[in-house]
Amino acid sequence: MTPNGHASDIDPGKETVGVYNARSVTEIQAALAELHNKEANVTSRLDALISAQKDLQHELGRLDLFRANVTSQASRTRAVNSGMLSDAAANAHRISSSVKQLDLEQARVKATLTVVEQVGELKACVLGVSGSMGAAQDWETAANYLSRASKIPSEVVNGSFAARIVPTTEVPDAPAVTLENASESLCGLFIREFDKAVRDNDGARITRFFKLFPLINRSDVGLDVYGRYVCQGVAARARANLNAGTGGIQSKDGFFYANALTKMFEHIAQIIEGHGGLVERHYGPGKMTRVIERLQAEADLQGGIILDTWSDERRIDRHLTEIKSYAFTFLVQSFMASQRAPSATPRANSPVPGRASEDESVDMKQVDALLNEMTAMLSKWSLYTRFVSDKCGGAASADKRLTMPVFLLNSGLMRKVQDKLIAPFNTMTTFFFRRSVEKAFQLDEQPADLSLNPHKPLNSNPPHVTSAIEDIMYIVNKVLQQSLATMQKAVVSNVLPTLGRVLGSDFIGMEQRKMRDESYPKAAMQGQLPPEATIVSFLVLINNLDVAKDYVEQIVRARLELRAGSPHPPLGELFPGSEEADEVAASLTSFSTIFSEKANELISDGVNVVFHNVMKPRLRPILMDAFRDTDYQLTKEQLQDIAQEMDEVGEADGFSDEVRMRFQLGWDALTKPIGRIMTERTYDQLLTIVIAYLSRMLEKRLWTYHGRVNEIGAARLEHDINEIIKVVVRGQKYSFREVFLRCSQICMIMNMDEEEWEESNNSGGDFADKLKPEERLRARNMVKERPA
Repeated sequence: MTPNGHASDIDPGKETVGVYNARSVTEIQAALAELHNKEANVTSRLDALISAQKDLQHELGRLDLFRANVTSQASRTRAVNSGMLSDAAANAHRISSSVKQLDLEQARVKATLTVVEQVGELKACVLGVSGSMGAAQDWETAANYLSRASKIPSEVVNGSFAARIVPTTEVPDAPAVTLENASESLCGLFIREFDKAVRDNDGARITRFFKLFPLINRSDVGLDVYGRYVCQGVAARARANLNAGTGGIQSKDGFFYANALTKMFEHIAQIIEGHGGLVERHYGPGKMTRVIERLQAEADLQGGIILDTWSDERRIDRHLTEIKSYAFTFLVQSFMASQRAPSATPRANSPVPGRASEDESVDMKQVDALLNEMTAMLSKWSLYTRFVSDKCGGAASADKRLTMPVFLLNSGLMRKVQDKLIAPFNTMTTFFFRRSVEKAFQLDEQPADLSLNPHKPLNSNPPHVTSAIEDIMYIVNKVLQQSLATMQKAVVSNVLPTLGRVLGSDFIGMEQRKMRDESYPKAAMQGQLPPEATIVSFLVLINNLDVAKDYVEQIVRARLELRAGSPHPPLGELFPGSEEADEVAASLTSFSTIFSEKANELISDGVNVVFHNVMKPRLRPILMDAFRDTDYQLTKEQLQDIAQEMDEVGEADGFSDEVRMRFQLGWDALTKPIGRIMTERTYDQLLTIVIAYLSRMLEKRLWTYHGRVNEIGAARLEHDINEIIKVVVRGQKYSFREVFLRCSQICMIMNMDEEEWEESNNSGGDFADKLKPEERLRARNMVKERPA
C-alpha cells in the first residue's frame, strides 16, 4: 500500500477506489475485495519462498561439510610440502649440481686426454716423418705420417702444449713448421720422381708417386702433374696421328682428318674411363673433373690444329667463296623464261648428254665428300661432349638431359667446331641441296612412251614421273640423314628450314612454271581437245607433285615412327633429353606439313585445269549421246516391238541397256586413258570433281523430262540412271555413289505408287532427304497421265 492507500502494483493509468476515499458502501466492499485478493497473492508467494528455503538450507549444509573436508586436506598438503617435499627438493638440487659438476670435470678430463693423445699422435707423426725421410727414405711411410698428422686439429698442432711437448733435440722446430717443411720437401721430391717416371715410361712408378700427393695434402699439385702427364700423351698421340698422313695421298682424300679427330677423342675418353677410378679412389669424388679440364685444354690445342690443318688442306674458305658466288643460272633463267619467251622449248638450257653444264665452277663431288667428312667430325664431337658432360656430373635425373660443363661450353675447341665445321656445313648443305635440285631439273626427262591410247601398252611402271623426282628426293633423304647424323640440334634447326625453303621455292616453283608455260593443256581451236603430248606432260607434272609429297612424308615418318629393323636410330638417342628430341621431331613434322600444303595447293590447281580443259568439254557430248533418240513416253508393247525389230534380248526387268552401253563407251574413253597415267590419289581427286559435275548434268537432264515421261518411261528412266551410276562408281570408291543421291531420289519419287507416296508424305517427308519439299512435289508431277 502507498501512503495514500493505493496498491503499489495497480495500473497507474486506471483510477482505483480505495477504502479511504470510498463514497458508498458498494465502493467500500469492492475495495475490501481487492485487498483480500492482494493478501491471498502475497501469502501464496511467501509460502513458496518458505518451502524453497528448506532445500536451500540443505544445500548450504552440504557445502559447509565439503568446506570442512577441503580445509583438512589443505592443511595436510601444506604439511607435506613444508616437510617431505622441501627436503627432497633440496636433495635433488644438490644431486643435480653435483652431476653437472661431475660431467664438466669428466668432459674436461676427456678433452685433456684427447689433446694428450693428439699431441702424442702428433709427436709420433713428426718423429716418423723425420725418421722416414732420413736414411730410410721410405716415402710412403713419410706420406702416411703426414696424412695422419693432417687429421689432427690445427689448434692442437699450433697450440702451446704441442710446442712444448713435441720438439726434440733431433727435431727442434715447432710441429707445424716441421710438418709443412716435410710436406713441401716431399712434394718437390714426388714431382721430380713422377717426372722421371714419365720420362722412363715407368707406369708402376707413375702410379706410385701419383697416389702419394693426397697423403701430403698436395692433391691439387698431384692432379696438375697428372693432368700434364696425360696431356703429353694426348699431344704425342695426336701429333703422331696427324703426321701419319703427311705427304701421303690419304692426307688429301678420304676421312683422314675425321679419323685423326676421332682417335684424339677416343684417346681422351679412354684416359677418363680408365684412370677415373684411380683418381676418385685416392683423391676423392669429383676430383677427376680437374684432370678433365686439363685434358680439354689439350684437346682445344690439338683439336684446333687438326681442324685448322683440315680447313687449309681442304681449302674450305675457297670452296665457301665459290659457293657464295654461284649464281644458279639455270634456275634463274628458267623462272625468267616465261617473261622473255613464253613458247620456249622445254629443257632448252639443259646440257647435252656427256657434256658439262655452262657453270661447273663448284665440284659437287668434292662438296659431297666434305659434307660427309664434316658429318663424321660433328657426330664424334657430339658423342665426346656428351661423354665428358656425363663424367663431370652433368646428367640430370629428372629428364635425363645433359648439361654441358662451363669449361666445355667456353672451350677453344667448341669455338673451332662452330667456326670450322657447323657454319661451313650449313652453308655447303644449302648449296649442295639447291644445286642438286637445279642439276636434277637440268637432266630432267619425261617417262618414255606414255600415251592416252588405252590399247597402247605403257613401257614404264607407275607412278609415271620425270627423272628429277627420284633424284631430288634421294638428295632430300641424304641431306636429312647427314644433318641428323651430326647429332647437333643447331645443324638440324638450320637444315630443315633450308630444305623446306628450297623445295617450296625452286622445286614447287619449277613445277608450277612448267605446268603454266610448257605443258598447259590448251586447245588450239575452240571445241577441240588439247594435244595429247601436252595432256600427258601435264598429268606427269601433277604426278611429280603427288609422288614428291609422298616421298617427303615417308622420309619424315621413317624418323618419327621407328619400327623393328629400322636403319634409323631413334631421335632420343641422337638428341638426348626430351626437349631436344621433341623440338627436332616438331621441326621434322613442320617441314613435311608445310611442303605437303604447298604441293596440295598446286595439285588442286592442276587437277582443276585437267577437269576444265580436258574432261568437262567431253562430258556433255557423252551424256547427250547416251540419251540420243531415247523416248520415255512409249508403252510397254511399243518397247517390245522395238526390241524385236532390233533383234535385241531385253534384260530381266524388260529394259534394254542401250543408254548404259553408249554412256560406258564414252565414259571409258574419257577416264581410262587419264586414270592409267595419273597416281591413284590425284585421279580420285579428279574423279571427285568430274562425278560431281556429271551428277549435276544428270539432274538437269532429269528435270527436262517433266511432262515427257509416262509410267513405263519413268521406270525405264530410273533404270537408265541407275545403270549410268553403276558405270561411274564401278571399280571406284563407293562414296562416289552419294553424289548421285539427288538423281536417285528424283527417280524413286517418280516411280512410287499412290499409296506409297501418301504413306511417305504422312511419315514426315524424310524419305528423300536430299530434296526440298517443293523438289519432291516437282519430281512427283513429272509423270504425265499417272493412273488413279
